[in-house]
Amino acid sequence: MDRRAILFHGTSANPDVVWLPWLRRRLLERGYAVDVPHYPGLNVEDIATFLPKVLADHTFDTSTVLVGHSGGAALLLAILEHIDTRVDQAFLVAGYWTQPNVESEPVLQDEYDWAAIRAHVRDLYFINSREDPYGCDDKQGRAMFERLGGTQIIRDDGHFGDIDQPFESFELLDRLID
Repeated sequence: MDRRAILFHGTSANPDVVWLPWLRRRLLERGYAVDVPHYPGLNVEDIATFLPKVLADHTFDTSTVLVGHSGGAALLLAILEHIDTRVDQAFLVAGYWTQPNVESEPVLQDEYDWAAIRAHVRDLYFINSREDPYGCDDKQGRAMFERLGGTQIIRDDGHFGDIDQPFESFELLDRLID
């Protein structure tokens, strides 16, 4: 079965920031087909109209690995809820499911069907930091973990990359992806 990974950037970002290019290269070297789409509308457009566009752009199956950073991780919750199949792994890096700060968060749904999300992923990881400048912290990760199970990893790595936080590689994430 051909392994495929889809990497989702965060809010106001693009596929060429933080560790995304590095992880793309690593996964390509390991034989994955890798898609790193650019979604300027992420966390700008309301999830109700944005999500159908994302779902139409990709195919998901049991050989798919999903990785999302920040707003891209929040997007993964909606994707996992609304797909009609099960993916292999999903990694929510600096993810969140409730308003993490005072900024508008159109990527968030008002509520989530946690059972549907859990049913659509074999192996689920939440990777958060204790200190995240945007509030995408270990408490957000813990709340999702308590609803979904999986694996929670707590680090002291800020937002895992940002304008003022170079984070050009992510060895831990590379090791966790089957």
